[in-house]
Amino acid sequence: MTDLSSMGRMVLILGLFVVAIGALMLTAGRVPFLGRLPGDIAVQRGSWSFYFPLATSIVLSLVLTVVLNLFARRS
Repeated sequence: MTDLSSMGRMVLILGLFVVAIGALMLTAGRVPFLGRLPGDIAVQRGSWSFYFPLATSIVLSLVLTVVLNLFARRS
């Protein structure tokens, strides 16, 4: 029974993580600087456009690395 209990906890944590990511995705458009940092690549030529959020990706990666390392050290 303990195997099923630990599996249930893992599924619950995974579900909460997915909900948190979904909430972040819904509210990400409301953060004024997110996606418009210096270093983000945006090219527009007529009706064609290309956007690559390089600086935003680096900043989000650093923030998530710090946050996840803080949580990993606690357990």
